[in-house]
Amino acid sequence: MPSHRSLLATASGLRLLRPLRERNFALLWSGLTISLLGDGMYTVAIAWTAYELSGAPTALSLVGLAAAIPQLVLVLVGGVLSDRFERRRVMLAADVLRGAVVATIGVLALADVLRLWQLVALVALYGIGTAMFAPAITALVPDLVPHDRLLEANALNQVSRPLMLRFLGPALGGVLIATAGVGWAFIVDAGSFVVSIAALLAIGRGVTAALARRIHSSVLDDVREGLAYARSQPWLLGTLLGSSLAMFFFYGPVYVLLPFVVKHVLHGSAGDLGIVFAAGGTGAIIVSLTLGGRGLPHRPLTLMYVAWSLMCLQLVGYATAGALWEVALASFVGTALLVGGQILWSTVLQRTVPRELLGRVASFDALLSYALVPLSYAATAPIEAAIGVRATLIGAGLASATTLAITFLAFPRIRAVEDAPTAELRTEHGAAGAG
Repeated sequence: MPSHRSLLATASGLRLLRPLRERNFALLWSGLTISLLGDGMYTVAIAWTAYELSGAPTALSLVGLAAAIPQLVLVLVGGVLSDRFERRRVMLAADVLRGAVVATIGVLALADVLRLWQLVALVALYGIGTAMFAPAITALVPDLVPHDRLLEANALNQVSRPLMLRFLGPALGGVLIATAGVGWAFIVDAGSFVVSIAALLAIGRGVTAALARRIHSSVLDDVREGLAYARSQPWLLGTLLGSSLAMFFFYGPVYVLLPFVVKHVLHGSAGDLGIVFAAGGTGAIIVSLTLGGRGLPHRPLTLMYVAWSLMCLQLVGYATAGALWEVALASFVGTALLVGGQILWSTVLQRTVPRELLGRVASFDALLSYALVPLSYAATAPIEAAIGVRATLIGAGLASATTLAITFLAFPRIRAVEDAPTAELRTEHGAAGAG
């Protein structure tokens, strides 16, 4: 007979898979998973291409800015579109644009006529597509999955993201570049968008019909309406602002100084850095499987704040590590806490924010999450030069963790939000947002 522990593991696994019983979500998840595989190939191919066209690191920085700026500028527009029109169609348009961009880069690369200015321009178009896609998919999931399965749906998405984006995609992209050339990596990535488009088309019209809203209002009016709702909910606005400030302290140091620690402090290789990133991806997969199997905890926002505050302390772990395995362990634990908090946050938003406002709230979340990231990157290098790598990492970790802790304590309504039934929240929030 199976043991009690094995029965619990089986039950948890079945719980995680419950959203896939919904045909339309299964289509969405399958298409997204294949598209993420292509995105993993794209990250390797775009970096390789930038260095082929110009050996200077500034080329890759230019390409990165070309993708990031349209996302920051237009993500609010993407939120408005996802609340104004059928979300599936918004995602279709975004995938058609991104697929065409990637295919064009691939064709130009295969013909050996691709130039850096062309790559920058095309990547900017790709960024526009991403700005349209990101808020729409967050708002679409509740249209396809019952509320009691939203946590599992978000956990499934977080299982496929690191697996495809950090493991299989880059590995396949590297093999394609080595054996067939960088152009074919882009062509295969374009094919992954075709799969995603086919999945969205298979969902069909009417299933995710646009909510009845006035569409004669301007985009700016729609943004203001979404902002008025966010301001009416202190727990929501406080979390958006507090996490944005915390990410200012966190992102630059982790992405700029972690490779420095591995290479120059611990004298590791590129392979060692890959192991550190892989450890983080493994942590993300494990926490996604665990949360998806256990269901939504009683106090999801409280647990989210605890997870994110502890996550920030991985920077202290990087600063004090004396061996590569310690860095890998900090990456494993820190990424697990980050992704666990993200799953809880997405689920809370989808369960509490009125459906007609969800796209715009998701776009505010995306904007504020990354609005200060370029400034964080810019500030990291001079601060490190002034006080050293270890002091910078420790200071940044403590500052980001403290910011989140203060935010949590400053907004006691978080406990009330967790205690209120979902139906009451929707009624209360809808009335507040309408004002």
